[in-house]
Amino acid sequence: MNPGLAVNELIFGQRVPKVSLEDKTSDKPRIERSIVPCPHCQTLHDGRTWSSKNGTAFKNWFGLYCCNCGDTIPCLINVWSYIILVLTYPFWGWFRKSLKVKWLERQPERHENIDIKNIPNPLNKKSWITIGLNWGAFMFLIMSVGFPYFDGQDITWKTLLSGIVIWTIGGLVFGYTMKLFMNKIINKKGKTTAANHS
Repeated sequence: MNPGLAVNELIFGQRVPKVSLEDKTSDKPRIERSIVPCPHCQTLHDGRTWSSKNGTAFKNWFGLYCCNCGDTIPCLINVWSYIILVLTYPFWGWFRKSLKVKWLERQPERHENIDIKNIPNPLNKKSWITIGLNWGAFMFLIMSVGFPYFDGQDITWKTLLSGIVIWTIGGLVFGYTMKLFMNKIINKKGKTTAANHS
C-alpha cells in the first residue's frame, strides 16, 4: 500500500518475490536465511542473490531472473504500481513483449558474477540509521513535496518542517524495524530472537 514503493518498483525495478522461504534450521540472521524458490525449475536461490553488491537489486521490472533456467520468478506488485500500470497501459502495453525479450537478453550477463558468501549484512551495526534516513528523505520528497505540488496544494515552510520531522522519525522507525526483522535469529529451542548487533 505504500506509495513510495511504487517508485521503487516502476522506476528502479526493485522487486519482492511472491514466495520466499526461511531456513528455520539455521541460527543465522533472517537476512541470511531467506530463500527464493523458482516456480519453473524449483531451484532454491539465496535471497541475497538480488543485492546491491551483486548489481542485481534493481532493474528487475519483469520479476527476478532465475540464472538456472532463465525464466522469471513472479513478484508482488504494489497497489499504486498496479493502478499506474493500468492507467498508462496505452503508452507501454504494446511494447511489453519486446521490452521483456530485451530485458531477458541482458540478465545472464548481470548474473554471471553472483557472490553470495561475501555480501555484508546491510542492516548490521549502525547502517540501519543510514537506510532509515534515506528512506525517510525519499518519502519526504514524495509525500511533502511531490504529491502537494502535483495536487496544486501550497507548500509552505511549516508543511516542509513538519514533513522533515515526521519523515525523519518515520525513517528511523522503518530502519530499526527492518533491522529487528531481518536480523532475527532462531535459538536452539526453536524460538525466534533478535540478533545482538550494536
